[in-house]
Parts: sequence; structure tokens; C-alpha cells
Amino acid sequence: MSNKPMTDIVYSQSSEQSNVAPLYIESLNLIERLHRRLLDVIKDEFDRQGRDDVNSVQALLLHNIGDKELTASELRTRGYYLGSNVSYNVKKLVEMGYLHHARSRVDRRSVRISLTPKGREVHEIIRSVYVKHINTVEKIGGVSSSEFERLNNALGRLERFWTDQIRFRL
Repeated sequence: MSNKPMTDIVYSQSSEQSNVAPLYIESLNLIERLHRRLLDVIKDEFDRQGRDDVNSVQALLLHNIGDKELTASELRTRGYYLGSNVSYNVKKLVEMGYLHHARSRVDRRSVRISLTPKGREVHEIIRSVYVKHINTVEKIGGVSSSEFERLNNALGRLERFWTDQIRFRL
């Protein structure tokens, strides 16, 4: 593949696909950038609070675990983890005292993880950022609830499409 940005790549397509190609590529780029921007927002909040004990990926992981008790593989399959190495971050968070880990009572081979009080504190910081955004995204960001509904519907369909690509090797 060339070093050109994805938006500059010419795709062979039929006339009916000509409108989809640039929009699809733009959406992929936006999804990627939005995830990175969310991590920047989280990092910024921790910087404002003078905290450097966890990074933004770890903080998001702790937030997504919340009150649940999960295995590392459940973090991946449920889509709670957005990063390259869940095992590494889980191990670090256990070592730093943010996560409990214990053998499952049902399956002794499986290790279950849950938040410690220290992990709940990080969860609460992220939750408060989200609450602030919920209260301001429409007024300041100009994104209405109906736009979020359409966005969530489209992203859900895209996720199912990608899942089918993997599951059925399309």
C-alpha cells in the first residue's frame, strides 16, 4: 500500500458506490481520531487534577469495568477495552492497586477482575467527565439527541457489518 492518506487512495468502484467510498473512508478516519481525542480528553482531566498515576487507556478500562466482575477475555469480547495489550494493563492495574483479581469460584482456571476503591475513584473521575459532557454537548457542541440516535444506529450497523466480515469471512 502507498504512503498516501486513505482519503487520497483511488478505489475501483461502480457508479453506485462512488458516493459511499469517500464517506466510508472519512468515517473510518473520524472513528480513529475520535477515539484518540477521547483519550486526550481523559488525559487532560487527569492532568488538571494533577494525577499521573494511570494513563488514559487504563482509566478508560477502569471506567468500563465499573461495578462488574469480568475476566480479561470478557473485556475484549464485550468491547470494553480499546487498546493493544489488555493483559499488560490488567497486570499493571492489579500491581498498582486499582483492580482486584481472584480465581473464579466456578472455573478455577479463570481469573476474575473487579475494581478496588482506588479503581472506583478513577471510574468516578471519568463518570464525572461524561456527566459534564452530557450536560453541555447539545448546548455547546451542537449535537442533538436525534443526531446521537442516528449516529448510534449507523455505528451499530457498521459494527455488525464488521463483525459479520470476521465471523463469516466475507
